[in-house]
Amino acid sequence: MAKLKTTAAEMVAKARSGIREIETPDLIEMVGDENVVIVDIRDVRERQRGGFIPGSFHAPRGMIEFWIDPASPYFKPIFGEDKKFIFHCASGWRSALTVQTLQNMGFDAAHLREGFSTWQAQGGPVEKPE
Repeated sequence: MAKLKTTAAEMVAKARSGIREIETPDLIEMVGDENVVIVDIRDVRERQRGGFIPGSFHAPRGMIEFWIDPASPYFKPIFGEDKKFIFHCASGWRSALTVQTLQNMGFDAAHLREGFSTWQAQGGPVEKPE
C-alpha cells in the first residue's frame, strides 16, 4: 500500500486549529436553548446503539454540504434559521472535518471537541430511541 501524503489525524489537527471547539460541559448547559441547534452527524446505527442528545437534529455526514446549501435540491430549512449550530460525532474527528468544510462554504458553525464519547460520563442527558 502506498504511503499517504496526509493522515486522517493530521487532517483533524489542521481542521481543529481553524474552527471553534465547544467543551462538553459548555454544550451540556446549552441543551434546550432555542437559539442553539445541536447537529448529530453520526450514522443512524450509532444513534440507535448509544442514544443521542435530546433535541439534537440528525444530519448524516454524507449529506451535510447539500443540506446546508440553499441552492441545493436537498436543502433543509433548519439550516437557514438564524441560530448557533454545533455539530458532533462520536469522538470529534468527523465533526472537526465537517465544520472546517462548512466554514469553507461560508456557514458559521462549531463542533463538540470530544464528541458524544464522553457526553454521558460528563453528565450530558441522553435520549434512547424507542
